[in-house]
Amino acid sequence: MAIALAMPLVLLLLLPVTQASAQEQQQQQPPWQVVRPGCRDKCGNITIPYPFGIGAGCFRDDGRGGFQLECNDTRSTPRLTVTGYGIRITGLSVATSEARAHLKATRRCYDSKGRLVSQSGATFVPLVGSHYLFSQARNRLVTLGCSSLGYFIDVLGYYVSGCMAVCRPQQFTTPGSCTGVACCQSAIPPAVDYYEPFLLDFTKEHRDRDIAFYSNKTTCRYVFLVETKWLSTRYTGDSEYLNWTKDFSVPVILDWAVRNVGSCSAARRNSTDYACQSTLSDCIDSGDGHGYRCNCSKGYEGNPYLQDGCKDIDECKRKEEQSCYGICTNTLGSHTCQCPPGTSGDAMTENGCLPKDNFTLALKVVTGVSVGVFLPFFMSFWLYLGLQKRRLIRTKQKFFELNGGVFLQQQIRNYSDTSKGGGGFKIFTKEELEKATNNFAAGRVLGHGGHGIVYKGVLEDKTVVAVKKSKTTEEVPTKEFAREMFILSQINHKNVVKLLGCCLEVEVPMLVYEFVSNGTLYHYIHGSRGLDSDTGFNTCLRIAVEAAEALAYMHSSASPPILHGDVKTANILLDDKLTAKVSDFGASKLAPTDEAKMATLVQGTCGYLDPEYLMTCRLTDKSDVYSFGVVLLELLTRKKALYFDGPEEDRSLVLCFMMAVKVGQHQDLLDSQVRDEMTIEALEEITHLVMRCLNMSGEERPTMKEVAERLEMLRRYHNHPWAQADANPEEEQSLLAMEPHNVNYKFTQDCVLDFEASSTYSYSL
Repeated sequence: MAIALAMPLVLLLLLPVTQASAQEQQQQQPPWQVVRPGCRDKCGNITIPYPFGIGAGCFRDDGRGGFQLECNDTRSTPRLTVTGYGIRITGLSVATSEARAHLKATRRCYDSKGRLVSQSGATFVPLVGSHYLFSQARNRLVTLGCSSLGYFIDVLGYYVSGCMAVCRPQQFTTPGSCTGVACCQSAIPPAVDYYEPFLLDFTKEHRDRDIAFYSNKTTCRYVFLVETKWLSTRYTGDSEYLNWTKDFSVPVILDWAVRNVGSCSAARRNSTDYACQSTLSDCIDSGDGHGYRCNCSKGYEGNPYLQDGCKDIDECKRKEEQSCYGICTNTLGSHTCQCPPGTSGDAMTENGCLPKDNFTLALKVVTGVSVGVFLPFFMSFWLYLGLQKRRLIRTKQKFFELNGGVFLQQQIRNYSDTSKGGGGFKIFTKEELEKATNNFAAGRVLGHGGHGIVYKGVLEDKTVVAVKKSKTTEEVPTKEFAREMFILSQINHKNVVKLLGCCLEVEVPMLVYEFVSNGTLYHYIHGSRGLDSDTGFNTCLRIAVEAAEALAYMHSSASPPILHGDVKTANILLDDKLTAKVSDFGASKLAPTDEAKMATLVQGTCGYLDPEYLMTCRLTDKSDVYSFGVVLLELLTRKKALYFDGPEEDRSLVLCFMMAVKVGQHQDLLDSQVRDEMTIEALEEITHLVMRCLNMSGEERPTMKEVAERLEMLRRYHNHPWAQADANPEEEQSLLAMEPHNVNYKFTQDCVLDFEASSTYSYSL
């Protein structure tokens, strides 16, 4: 397949376009700017809008292919192609971000004995590395003729989409749509950038055994990717298409977008490369694959990829589009439509403007009677609204008091009197958070968790925050909840997400945190951003150190100590500098001084839960240590904590790692980048630290402070020039500040799960 990609891509042999398509292309030059100054704007009848262009400096060059075009004027009909891809373009649209081309159908023809006599058609159409994708919404894969299975594969040779066309005896066949008899169609998935079609025919043995797949067979069979509109308007299901033996081509729609970055938010961070150059344009994330496209703002038209490319639409000159039967006045981005002087009514409807009538005596009488009748109803309605408003205020006050608002206000007031600052913690109203989140719009959702939904909000002072709208809350005493909220708000650590405030006038309190812009550690390890390909292990180790220091701070330096209770990669956020910030205190607990209060309902995430916590329902600081050990293991192996698709013995990352350590093969589970960048001694040291964190006995685990110190030593050793040289064991042990470890660990049921003979302990709540 790699050899095929390297071949010249002269793959789309196009027949002359139909008369209807030619008429669509014969458009006049738009009144707004299309191309950069000094650049060619047409190839034959095809308009070439920027970011496309012919010649140096006339197209957008961002490292991906597709925007540079070539025009062959030596033919009777000029031919427009994509440079380096051999794709012939027959139409381009900035408004819809689509390109039109024609693709030759793949054909195979047989004689009466079922022997292949001829075949033709495109072999493959690669768009890999370009700005184009085959449109999922506008195209269908079609198999024509019978009996045959038509399908296409991706660049790796895997099946993508296909369908089977089967014929019936002629006396039972009636013209119809492409539904499987003689013609079938199938949708294609999104983000398809490679097309290689195939036709699979039934063997003679199969045909002789089952006539259902071999009745009224056709001489030739076709498979092709085609625009859905062509299929619905051109194919009628009659014998004309079934008797075809010639080659033909069909239109295909390509979605194009600026794809050198993944989304609008990422594109705006680099203003010099941002494609939406017009100030009157909007950026829209691509609906097919990653990338983005630009549109002129409402009320404007033109080319948003050029400076000053979007111009105001004079709606008053487009009467066929705007129904204004009065006086139309154009405004920037809009227009007004008013009735002529001396008339009134609806100027947007025909005959809607009527002459103004004098307020006659009869009309005055009618108006007076109407007011006398309806005034009591209006008074009753306003009284009802007033009562509803008072009821709403009382409800808010009730929830505020039940959620400890009075107590929390007193705590904030006392703190302000002593520190003269209040710590920045604020009690928000429900209206403030609704306005900040656009009434909790779906487009503002940052993520879903086990404890609620997190929304992005913008406060009146333009501060960007994360608003957590919880689903449920534990029934804790009012003062206890308010006390926990206030203490959590006083956490001041660079690696802990700051709690800025809360809203208590709702049934379930809402929490307001600082906004962290770069997603979670989970997405950087396992998601599309790809920590394993973009970021060195040194950064991973630094993130682990920062997260460990944050947990150590909560365990050892906070007063009273705070237990997180749900440590996992999804709860470690990263800012724009990839600085770790521990978040989501939905399962957090203030460490109680009374040991009898340690027993709680088990909360947390499967794969990270402390087995001792599962058995005893007692959350301790060592429970966070165990969960952090799983996080370290994810960083080392780049594997998820749980896999439900594989064999049962491979579903738990912890068990797989322990089994590998037991037989001395744990390095095979480590990520190749980790093995390449760290010495054997450092790897064994961090392996030893992970095994201590994952010990079944909480007493045998290290404290988070010790874990943070050990990881910091490892990081300094990894960054030290000696680590890049061939240091002797004594020097390495001195750098790591450690004693040599015996990595032949002894396993007992007291410290790890029993995985002998495929036996494991399981716990249920």
